[in-house]
Amino acid sequence: MSQTQTARLMDGVGLARRIVEETSGKATELARRVGVTPCLATVLVGEDPASVTYVRMKRARCAKAGIESRLVSLPAATATAELVETLQSLSQDAGVHGILLQHPVGPHIDERAAFEAIAPEKDVDGVTMSSFGAMSFGLPGFASCTPGGIMRLLDEYEVDLAGQHAVVVGRSAILGKPVGMLLLARDATVTYCHSRTTDLAAIVHEADIVVAAVGRPRLIRGEDVKPGAVVIDAGYNPGNVGDVDFDTARTRARLITPVPGGVGPMTIAVLLAQTVDAASIQLGLASR
Repeated sequence: MSQTQTARLMDGVGLARRIVEETSGKATELARRVGVTPCLATVLVGEDPASVTYVRMKRARCAKAGIESRLVSLPAATATAELVETLQSLSQDAGVHGILLQHPVGPHIDERAAFEAIAPEKDVDGVTMSSFGAMSFGLPGFASCTPGGIMRLLDEYEVDLAGQHAVVVGRSAILGKPVGMLLLARDATVTYCHSRTTDLAAIVHEADIVVAAVGRPRLIRGEDVKPGAVVIDAGYNPGNVGDVDFDTARTRARLITPVPGGVGPMTIAVLLAQTVDAASIQLGLASR
């Protein structure tokens, strides 16, 4: 691709809409067959404006998909033990099929301990160590939603991953690390980078596929993108700015996700799809 050409945009909005429509059909069929509506319980600690907005958006999407949405709001001062007890209670509730802990939680909470209180069969957000292990070993389980959404986008645009060099910039437990495992399982050669990587630009320049997931605005410069590369921007920063300098990167990439409208909608769509799948499994209508 010449530098004067413009990358094709990877439309997460349209694909997410189709996934939600398919999910709605599955939820309707489930209710028809056994009289049960899939239920997603969301636990929100405190009243962080961004988290409140995000939870409201997820609840609206649940309604469109025919999924019951149960919101459990806890005070910001909630201790780790109280949060763990709440999540364990939801894990034991047969009327709840999926559990989402809205993160980040307060700094006084042991987030990992909270995540591990979620039963693996209800971990539709893919945040537990059990889910990460399943992703890493290619076993049945629920993928972390953003990495799962990224893989569906790559499939939608027929990106052949076998033998390709994928550079993941970011190493979080629910995005960077799991997306690398999913790419590796599809025969990509994966390099992990992060904030302390020496000469990040040189490594990015060798990538056939770039996944930016570090949470630093415009960290990936357009001139560092290899001509013809596929660029997945999973970052979201104030002002609708991603981790990639979009305007310059799109003059070199073959495919690129916009921010917003790329990865974000896919995250919620995968969450809803996995909730209905979890309900089907728990009701004995499907196997893992």
